[in-house]
Amino acid sequence: MLFVLTVLFAVALAAPLLFRRVGRSAFYILAAFPAAAFVWLMATFPRYTGADQTLASGAPNAPPSVTIAWIPDLRVELAFRLDTLSAVLSILILGVGALVLFYCARYFRPNDPKMGSFGAQLLAFAAAMFGLVTADDLILLFIFWELTTILSYLLIGYSAHRLSARRAALQALIVTTFGGLAMLVGMIVLGTVAGTYRISEIMAMAPELAASGTLVNVAIALLLVGAVSKSALFPFHFWLPAAMAAPTPVSAYLHAAAMVKAGIYLIARLAPGFSETLLWHPIVLVLGLATMLLGGWRALRQFDVKLILAYGTVSQLGFLTLVVGLGSREAAVAGLGLLLAHGFFKATLFLVVGIIDHQAGTRDIRKLSGIYRTAPKLAVVAVIGAASMAGVPPLLGYVAKESVYETFVHYGEQQGSFAAWLLLAGVVTGSILTFAYSARFVWGAFAVKEGCTATPFKSVSWSFLAAPAVLAAATVVFGLWPSPLDSVIASYADLFPAEGKPTHLALWHGLTPALGLTVLTLGIGAVLFLMRRRVESFQSSVASPIDAERTYRGSIGVLDDVAVWVTGRTQRGSLTFYLFVILSMAIVTPLTALILRSAPMPQDFRWFDNPLQAVIGAGVVLGAVAAARATKRFLAVLMVSVSGYGIALIFALQGAPDLALTQMLVETIVLVAFVLALRSLPARLWKREPKRHRTLRALLGIAFGASMVVFAMTAMASRVAAPVSLDFPPLAYEGGGGSNIVNVTLVDIRAWDTFGEITVLAIAATGLASLIFVRGRVDKRRRAEGVATGSVDRGREQFAPTGRRQATLALARKFSSVGRDAWLVAGRTLAPERRSIIFEVITRLLFHSVMLFSVYLLIAGHNAPGGGFAGGLMAGLALTIRYLAGGRFELAEASPVSAGTLLGGGLGVIALSAAAPLFFGGQILQSAILKFTWPVFGEVKFVTSTIFDIGVYLVVVGLVLDVLRTLGSEIDERSEGDADDEDGTDNDSIVEEPQIPDIATSPAPGSRPEEEEVAR
Repeated sequence: MLFVLTVLFAVALAAPLLFRRVGRSAFYILAAFPAAAFVWLMATFPRYTGADQTLASGAPNAPPSVTIAWIPDLRVELAFRLDTLSAVLSILILGVGALVLFYCARYFRPNDPKMGSFGAQLLAFAAAMFGLVTADDLILLFIFWELTTILSYLLIGYSAHRLSARRAALQALIVTTFGGLAMLVGMIVLGTVAGTYRISEIMAMAPELAASGTLVNVAIALLLVGAVSKSALFPFHFWLPAAMAAPTPVSAYLHAAAMVKAGIYLIARLAPGFSETLLWHPIVLVLGLATMLLGGWRALRQFDVKLILAYGTVSQLGFLTLVVGLGSREAAVAGLGLLLAHGFFKATLFLVVGIIDHQAGTRDIRKLSGIYRTAPKLAVVAVIGAASMAGVPPLLGYVAKESVYETFVHYGEQQGSFAAWLLLAGVVTGSILTFAYSARFVWGAFAVKEGCTATPFKSVSWSFLAAPAVLAAATVVFGLWPSPLDSVIASYADLFPAEGKPTHLALWHGLTPALGLTVLTLGIGAVLFLMRRRVESFQSSVASPIDAERTYRGSIGVLDDVAVWVTGRTQRGSLTFYLFVILSMAIVTPLTALILRSAPMPQDFRWFDNPLQAVIGAGVVLGAVAAARATKRFLAVLMVSVSGYGIALIFALQGAPDLALTQMLVETIVLVAFVLALRSLPARLWKREPKRHRTLRALLGIAFGASMVVFAMTAMASRVAAPVSLDFPPLAYEGGGGSNIVNVTLVDIRAWDTFGEITVLAIAATGLASLIFVRGRVDKRRRAEGVATGSVDRGREQFAPTGRRQATLALARKFSSVGRDAWLVAGRTLAPERRSIIFEVITRLLFHSVMLFSVYLLIAGHNAPGGGFAGGLMAGLALTIRYLAGGRFELAEASPVSAGTLLGGGLGVIALSAAAPLFFGGQILQSAILKFTWPVFGEVKFVTSTIFDIGVYLVVVGLVLDVLRTLGSEIDERSEGDADDEDGTDNDSIVEEPQIPDIATSPAPGSRPEEEEVAR
């Protein structure tokens, strides 16, 4: 089953490529994979039946299962288990899924540009549903559950140009996500109480858990909220009819055979062990019956054949919930029979509607007339599906509904209560409505209407009709011969205690009360259909007492209004206000906890270990005060750096060379970044706040600093256990193979933290570049209209195919090939007032040494001060001094690889180093120590976590390069462009050549002809 799941997801990823090659016929290829999985399921079906009586995995007769350790500390596993219930749902997921994909090959236009993404999403949805019903871990089930939510959002919103589709997709997403989050809370509570998240193990101990108390009752109720929202039960039913804005194949699969069945599956999964919990029957029976009646009643007033089926689906989902959730052996047999019947007939009818819409161009029953004459084969298929839905013998829908009647008759006899008989009356009433709207569907779609001309209808090919025809044939076959389904379902029904005579799916049960109720249903249903005009008139005159969709929209409107109100009073555009709120809460909240909890304070204070620390500390304080009182931005930045460098010295004096080195390098890089950014800001700081505000800000700053000191001292005084850091030295040396505890911690002991941090760095760099490089351009094809378009030149800022930047870069490269000073061309590319001869000389002397030293820090960091972070910062400093010495052209020569490539390459190296141990039987991020001898170097000890450190090195270099190119090169170019604009020149087409000798226009030795032409 894990192989099937993997293949389905893999093919879904490759689907867009298939559609590019073979067009819409790629749907046939996609359909082949779930079809093959369906054949495998049928061939191995006996393995999944007869074993359900033993719920705990690992028992001799337990169903096939696969378990892979994932997060052992949280008891979360990649656990899959294919038992009878999962296999029955998989019949619909794989079988109907294959037919729907086959149907899509004729449903979509040959030139539809979104077929590739649609096919990929639909197949991925089938895979997610298969994973959902086979998951044997609650958290894994939730992951697949939410994956179906996301994919359904994309599929429902396929026609994104239509407001109704976008609104319906968002509505379905919000409602089902709300239910999913409630369900997640219930899963965590249930897993915590049970001590495991394995579903099979939880079900094995269900009797003890059900009797354990309130927590389990609440957890089961929350799980049912998720099921109710997913299966569109009242009051969440409104999202499903709105979702009919999706293409018909989506409706046929998601809303008839797959997605909405997820909630039914969850109820069926929990029913054997938890149907006797306190809140089970009030939720399942009440909401199920209300949904059945509400959906059936509203289906009678629809004029869109697709909406008739949509509200009919709502009604049938309520019916299924009633039966499956009743919690008896009879109900289990009837419920799974009805589940399969509903999947067959409802998918059939939705596919028929798709053909009608495709061939006639309308779904309005007031416009459809006489289609049975032009499409008799289609009419036969539709009649079979609708008759099965109405419960007409001898079809599967009748067999299942007859078993349901038997179940509720026996339930009423056993309970002997008014509520039990009322439940039976409600089921019969809902079935009467089902017959009526089924007849309305057939009449509305195919009958000849008085006063209507025959609807033009294109002929239907067999390839288009094949999918609904196969499903209709299955409805007939299993109606006449239900014993195979009965034998399959029996093993699931055995999970419930046997009471009285066993119930089976059968076409004939004899002259029973259930048969009488069936006759009553068909008779009154026929009368209700014949009186349809009076029913429509009555429905129009009676206002609906409850409109859940109106309530939903009102709630969303109130939420929007509250959000606007809160945003208007909190997002005021004032940085001072934001900082005041943040710092105030950072002081008040922890301080309140300290006071209320009477937190201890240290009894022994030590101001400093070395007098020099006190001197440096005073310098840090003076730097902070000077920064606050500075009137110029540059001076303020310098004073902040004084404080930062002072802290680095304190780290060094405290015996933390790694921290000191990193702090020193970070301060330097930050100083350069600030100075580069200041070029776009006024030189002086302007302050508008009155003196009282300055005093308040000063007091707030002092209070925040003092509070942080108090919190730190309190945290140290509150320690009751030995610090975890005491175990780091042996872990670093013995487990990580290094003497530098700090570096080994970063790349081994707490490598997940580092992975997350550098990912954040990459995201921040991308965001910064996006802000800087977004520029207004005039599209060449729309230049006549003068319509500006936004473009992000991320990663191409120095390598544009045409225009100013390529010409200037070619010019710089041309200069770099002349003479012995080839690698520093500041004298030819920088204005004289921006040159510094001393800085150029220093750059020539230090650049290569600093780069080599950065590599040394990278390699030696495992056992000595350094590491990938420090080495990357050192390499970034080398690039920084080269940029400051030679400008943006020199930076382009110094770093021919884009910043994006370095960031992505670094993250890729880290990801590969993290995953590589899995191929050797290890765990993610597990490191290995390799010892070997090289001829020159002698004995070498290599730790594989060094590869992780190399990735960190690349990410940090990419980050620094991104800062230099965004805050440096781009601002330089804009400044030059502004100057050109003032002169009236086009800065995208003309290269401003520096005033130098004729060497600027003469060919350089070894230069390429195209560069010469660009330079000219």
